[in-house]
Amino acid sequence: MDSGKSFARRDKLLEIESQVRKLWEENDVFRAEAGAEPPKEGEKFFGNFPFPYMNGNLHLGHAFSLSKLEFAAAFHRLRGANVLLPFAFHCTGMPIKASADKLCREVQKFGNPPVFPDVAEEAPKEVALKPEEVEGAPDKFKGKKSKAVSKAGGDKYQWEIMRSYGLSDSEILKFQDPYYWLTYFPPLAVEDLKSFGLGCDWRRTFITTDMNPFFDSFVRWQLLKLKGMGKVVKDLRYTIYSPFDGQPCADHDRASGEGVNPQEYTLIKMEVVSPFPQKLGALEGKKVYLAAATLRPETMYGQTNSWVLPDGKYGAFEINDEEVFILTEKSARNLAYQRLSRVPQKPTCLLELTGHDLIGLPLRSPLAFNDIIYSLPMMSVLTDKGTGIVTSVPSDSPDDFMALQDLKSKPAFRAKFGVKDEWVLPFEIIPIIHHPDFGDKSAEKICTDMKIQSQNDREKLDAAKKIIYKGGFYEGTMVAGEYAGLKVQDAKNLIKNKLLDIGQAVIYSEPEKKVMSRSGDECVVALTDQWYITYGEENWKKDAERCLEGMNLFYDETRHGFEHTLGWLNQWACSRSFGLGTRIPWDEEFLVESLSDSTLYMAYYTVCHLLQGGDMYGADTSSVKPEQLTYEVWDFLLCDGPYPSSSSLSPSLLDEMKKEVSGKDLIQNHLTFCIYNHTALMPKNHWPRGFRCNGHLMLNSEKMSKSTGNFRTLRQAIEEFSADATRFSLADAGDGMDDANFVFETANAAILRLTKEITWMEEVLASESTLRVGPPSCYADHVFANEINIAVNMTEKNYKDLMFREALKTGFYDLQAARDEYRLSCGSAGMNRDLLWWFMDVQTRLITPICPHYGEYVWKELLKKNGFIIKAGWPEAGLPDPTLKRANKYLQDSIVTMRKLLQKQASGSKKGKANASSQNKPTVGLIFVNEQYDGWKRECLNILRDKFDSGTCTFAPDQEILKALQESSVGKEGNFKQTQKLCMPFMRFKKDEVAAVGVQALDLKLPFGEIKVLVENLELIKRQLGLEKVEVLSPTDPDAITRVGPNASLLKQNPPSPGNPTAIFLNE
Repeated sequence: MDSGKSFARRDKLLEIESQVRKLWEENDVFRAEAGAEPPKEGEKFFGNFPFPYMNGNLHLGHAFSLSKLEFAAAFHRLRGANVLLPFAFHCTGMPIKASADKLCREVQKFGNPPVFPDVAEEAPKEVALKPEEVEGAPDKFKGKKSKAVSKAGGDKYQWEIMRSYGLSDSEILKFQDPYYWLTYFPPLAVEDLKSFGLGCDWRRTFITTDMNPFFDSFVRWQLLKLKGMGKVVKDLRYTIYSPFDGQPCADHDRASGEGVNPQEYTLIKMEVVSPFPQKLGALEGKKVYLAAATLRPETMYGQTNSWVLPDGKYGAFEINDEEVFILTEKSARNLAYQRLSRVPQKPTCLLELTGHDLIGLPLRSPLAFNDIIYSLPMMSVLTDKGTGIVTSVPSDSPDDFMALQDLKSKPAFRAKFGVKDEWVLPFEIIPIIHHPDFGDKSAEKICTDMKIQSQNDREKLDAAKKIIYKGGFYEGTMVAGEYAGLKVQDAKNLIKNKLLDIGQAVIYSEPEKKVMSRSGDECVVALTDQWYITYGEENWKKDAERCLEGMNLFYDETRHGFEHTLGWLNQWACSRSFGLGTRIPWDEEFLVESLSDSTLYMAYYTVCHLLQGGDMYGADTSSVKPEQLTYEVWDFLLCDGPYPSSSSLSPSLLDEMKKEVSGKDLIQNHLTFCIYNHTALMPKNHWPRGFRCNGHLMLNSEKMSKSTGNFRTLRQAIEEFSADATRFSLADAGDGMDDANFVFETANAAILRLTKEITWMEEVLASESTLRVGPPSCYADHVFANEINIAVNMTEKNYKDLMFREALKTGFYDLQAARDEYRLSCGSAGMNRDLLWWFMDVQTRLITPICPHYGEYVWKELLKKNGFIIKAGWPEAGLPDPTLKRANKYLQDSIVTMRKLLQKQASGSKKGKANASSQNKPTVGLIFVNEQYDGWKRECLNILRDKFDSGTCTFAPDQEILKALQESSVGKEGNFKQTQKLCMPFMRFKKDEVAAVGVQALDLKLPFGEIKVLVENLELIKRQLGLEKVEVLSPTDPDAITRVGPNASLLKQNPPSPGNPTAIFLNE
């Protein structure tokens, strides 16, 4: 913040917040207990925030997501519900262990404290890859951004990251022990959240991992329960894997690549025909293959050649004692972890090669109608995707077609790479698939149609590829090979399985995109034998879909994301060998991975305070010992199991715990797993009722990033703005699934607004004796009371819908505007005391879920109310009067219009009269009002009403409306053509008005008396316009027309109509 800026207002809020928090703690206001009787609908609220990972401080991104739950819980607490908002801390997985190990390595390498090199090497950056040729539907829900990517900072060394937290070198040294992290960051987070004003029952907080024996027991029961139901199995599957860590790398274990899955290819074994060229001479006697990764094995019949990148780096790698694959080192590394290397997990390179060494190799390729094909150069081959070897099928690949045409038609191109004519010219397109729109040679046809000139015409080729691949796969028919006549999508797996069965192909898998583990190594796909949870199993999936169907997800985008995830989610690896966590109960060599112990913990909140005695680490075992929490006890508590008669726990404690249990990037894992686990383990009445998801948080319209400095921890934000101003700005940041925006200017404005409001209330309370007393009596009183009623009703709806930005608007901004307008409207008569006291009460309650410290201070110190505002009850209000609201808008809009007209008239009269005296300033306003449409306008409105379909909210065709007009009384008049010129624009205007405000735009008169409204507010109009006299007149009164004198032409040019009075200003 600017050093020259005064912080007095912010400091006042910070002081208020400190006083209020002390009061809350002394009275334990957020303590939540189960009632004696089961709650009725709406009498309780239990919300959960996905517990944050404890490898650092909480930041504004956490606070933004948490604020949605906090505001909702505070609203329900205010209206009288029994609210449980617990909060815990996730420590499971490898990130903390990986960071601790990094510190150990840095001390070993650079000393204690480490002295790092002056010029650090750049951290590896993610490679931007070209779109892949992937047919069919996407296999998972993809968010706009990877959360892991958004977390990535610019610090290379872990020690430097720890220093950025403000830690001393001596303190950092302690973080070499991973369990020290668990004792350091969670207590800090608790303090930050208390300063934030989180309405949490802190008796129920806990950390995960086996450091907490009670939660450890809960997770062990959960896994045993799933295994007993056949939902945990051991299987051999492809998974993203960290070679450095020696275990699978799940989303939460990744520094980048969150959400990336294995991509499976069919690896075609294209045999190099002997004799080998001199460069490959060392491989004679072995079976040598160019290994081409393809997603389209059904096209292999049409191969005319293979492609290599001339300058690409390749190697000849031993697969077993007999076979050698030529491919990239990266793909060989993946194969080595998929049991396709002579030495497991260690690719053995016999020969280093370049693409130039491979050009011209004669190949015998599986299923190809051409007996021998050759390896040729292609400039767009990717060596960081697949194997760097590509099969060429020019009948169905626009890229292959254009590249082959370039080689055929450009002798100089062939000569550049030493390509002989016989390797290229004899090979023609072989039709293999009939495309419904492009025939048997679809690639050639679409390249001709799109006028693609060469293999370098990337944009057109990418578009052509999408069209051909999609249509060919879904609607194409095989016309070659033994499966001719079959649909491509039916033949694909048959052909793939045949290639695998006859040993001419193998399965190969690699990450869809680059994945970096938190240990700093690039991940591979490994074929691992481990424990999996059987997500995606048919009956279980149906239960999950049934649960989702009954949930409130608030946004269609969220629902689509869940539906998509349920569509692709399959077996999930739930075991790890490295990191922190709970041991697999039946196989203690392994740990439960971090996303599998965070799916049912919401249920643990209900009893953890009775088990842990308020100690987040579960170190207090005086009341209950972890070993007493047997499988039968957990079953009884959470799954309506039989009473555990053999339990050593007291029946009263068991009954008390049983009573308690009665309760845009996480969609693709945590939240979907939550649905699955609840449907498998919990009774239907305990299935989740709703998920509320949101986008990421930006700061001042830019991505939040430590490396750029555009970043705030929660503590920094509170110190800079105060808790309530931070909460105010979080509420204002946005409600939808799009990225929200925390604006510092809004937070600073909130400081000003809240402190100024306190000052205004203090002044009003001090001047109580000067206020008007008695019931509401004037027009302004009734309007203000109506605005309060509207605010109460609208804000309640917005809070219920979790639309907090709208709640802030209707419950604070709009209400303040109404108060300011009321103050102006009352003038010298003064404001009504009872209305102001009601306003202060209502406004304070409405803002309390968002700014609770401010609300509590006003409630107790200014309004002198008993109890706590956080539980004061939702304010009572009458039904809003929409007619009165509309009438007041008419009044205010009319004043604005008249003021502009008066200013225009005054400035016009002064043109050329620089010394015009104030005597020429108008002093009298004559307002002409016509409360009802008549004549041709009445007829037009009647016709429009008759031709309006209220069901579809549309009008009949213009020709039909015109015909009705011609047949009306107006149409039969002699001057109809002239009248028609007036009617048609008027009707168009009214139709547009209906689209904007509804069918009420067709009413012949407004639902209130315009003259009455204006007459009641003549004093306000005079004051607002600076006039001495204002009269309301009728345009049908001849005497009134006479009074305007030469201005009568203005009245004729702009006659008054319902909702649009005409004002004439005179100097009398």
